Amino acid sequence: MPIKNVVLVHGAFADGSGWEPVASILKKNGYKVSVAQPPETSYADDQKYTKAAIDAMGGPVVLVGHSYGGSIITEAGNHPNVAALVYIAAFALDEGESCASIEQALPQASKAFKPDGNNNWWIDQEHFAADFAADIPPEKAWFMSISQVPISTDAFTHKVTNPAWKHKPTWYMVAAQDRSINPDQERMMAKRAKAKTIEVNSSHVAYMSFPKEAAKLIEEAATGASQARGAD
Repeated sequence: MPIKNVVLVHGAFADGSGWEPVASILKKNGYKVSVAQPPETSYADDQKYTKAAIDAMGGPVVLVGHSYGGSIITEAGNHPNVAALVYIAAFALDEGESCASIEQALPQASKAFKPDGNNNWWIDQEHFAADFAADIPPEKAWFMSISQVPISTDAFTHKVTNPAWKHKPTWYMVAAQDRSINPDQERMMAKRAKAKTIEVNSSHVAYMSFPKEAAKLIEEAATGASQARGAD
């Protein structure tokens, strides 16, 4: 049976609403879509919300993560119903790595990530568009900047223990103009995950600026995972 369930997971500083263009394309093409809303309050909380979304689909799922959402799906992807992983400009972390360690090893271009006194991190609003969402309409980038979902230090520094990409088929979209994750780190993570990889000339929010390409990659993952299951 073809896989028709897709769970979309947002990353840091954003919520799930940015997935709307991708979700609309997938729906039109016959997919059942769920947009998970992990709160970014802790890695454990984000796992709980994502796994609940997977459970609710009731069958095999393509699990998709953007940015920090990649860290989430790297562990949540071990759920038995997850048939494939798709990373969109995302952290495909290895055992013992965190988002923070990847950023420190090869820093991103942005210098606008700032902590507050509550163990949360934000992007300076004045730099948000340039560093996070440079290729979407300015009014959208502005609204994203004022409606940020801050990421907790716990979520940002949590170390992955069991990467699902080591035993699940994986796809990756590299954002070549990314200022929030170094594109060379994205290429490295995609390569070591043996991901089927495409590259788009986008800012960090590749799923918003290149929704057709993102949806196509997700559909390719669904088809590929279905074929792999059929061959078992």
